[in-house]
Amino acid sequence: MDEGKRKGSAQLAFLLAQVGGHAASQFTVRLAALELTPPDAGILRMLGISAGISQQELSAKLAIHPSRLVAILDALERRGFVERKPNPGDRRQYALHLTASGRKALDDIGVIGHRHAEALCAALNPGEREKLTELLLKIANEQGLTPGVHPGYRQMKPAKKR
Repeated sequence: MDEGKRKGSAQLAFLLAQVGGHAASQFTVRLAALELTPPDAGILRMLGISAGISQQELSAKLAIHPSRLVAILDALERRGFVERKPNPGDRRQYALHLTASGRKALDDIGVIGHRHAEALCAALNPGEREKLTELLLKIANEQGLTPGVHPGYRQMKPAKKR
């Protein structure tokens, strides 16, 4: 690979990391208005898609350590966003569901997400946004990323024992 292509590839990788880091930090700031974190938002989103999923299934889908997930779910349950109901198919497990407050929080997250995307992509016209989305999906698929799941869950450490 010649020097120019190598520098261009390095610049592209850096720009993706730079914009990704910026986007993540700005989303964190925007979610703070709801007193939520990105992991909270991701879990609420997943429960909005997969109502009745078990903690074990959710842990596997998100690739998050089960004890870390339990700690987040406990906090979301205390806030009235999530409820654990007996699983009719397996009495040893609980089915996770959003409450009315959880659905409202998920709607609020959607509004924040839309505003976040608008702010991030303000320099792009609609066609450019569509093309960027298409290209990023292509990269995400090639990299084996799970659709709709932030890879940061894998890096979350287990909850500390009390």
